[in-house]
Amino acid sequence: MNISGKIAVVTGGASGLGEATVRAYLDKGAKVAIFDMDAGRGAMLVDELGSEQLSYHKVDVTDEKTIKTAIAAVMKMHGALHICNNFAGIAVGMKTLGRDGPHSLDLYKKVVEVNLIGTFNVARLVAEQMALNEPFDDLGGRGVIINTASVAAFEGQVGQVAYSSTKGGIVGMTLPMARDLAQQGIRVNTIAPGLIHTPLFDGFTDEVVESLSAAVVNPKRLGRPSEVAHLSVFIAENDYVNGECIRLDGAIRLQPR
Repeated sequence: MNISGKIAVVTGGASGLGEATVRAYLDKGAKVAIFDMDAGRGAMLVDELGSEQLSYHKVDVTDEKTIKTAIAAVMKMHGALHICNNFAGIAVGMKTLGRDGPHSLDLYKKVVEVNLIGTFNVARLVAEQMALNEPFDDLGGRGVIINTASVAAFEGQVGQVAYSSTKGGIVGMTLPMARDLAQQGIRVNTIAPGLIHTPLFDGFTDEVVESLSAAVVNPKRLGRPSEVAHLSVFIAENDYVNGECIRLDGAIRLQPR
């Protein structure tokens, strides 16, 4: 796929990995729609990067109505939708059984609702629109969906049972979703990042960051949001990458704690 001139949707696009991917797609000549709850940050990015190339839409990925409304706005503006990155998600820390008792079921359900169901919710609705695209190649290519898991899907740490469950679910949906959407010319892939230096790490001490960096095999540092964005661009551009879950983690394997 030639990204130039294509239309991309990025959930969680107002910050972190999503923002970096928004910027990377814009640099490649795409037009991008941010789907995010943070209206203030979304508006700031539109002001900075230009309203002709970028739009913001307040979207709750657990709410079908807000997703459909935002997709309809994108279709009205651009008439097509070719790329979707799902970054929106939350993380919590709680053991299955801790000092205060068993894991909160409501909290577990919330993480599942946002991370796993939210990802599927957006994917199924953008796929409906992608299927209507005119093919952009002679093999019927119409779009690509790129979901976000985590290395915690494979090596979940103590207190990550809810988060790891959802990320494992995203890994598990990758191949069957790619198979489901093959006839429509839509590819599906998943990125599983390791320790990426998002704004979450800004509150950590230098000692903590150094300790985390030391756990990475090579290179001995935290990953950069721009590296996740670079992988998103690669996946979008390379039409033979399909049904794949790609770890981006410096060969780290998470320890129990």
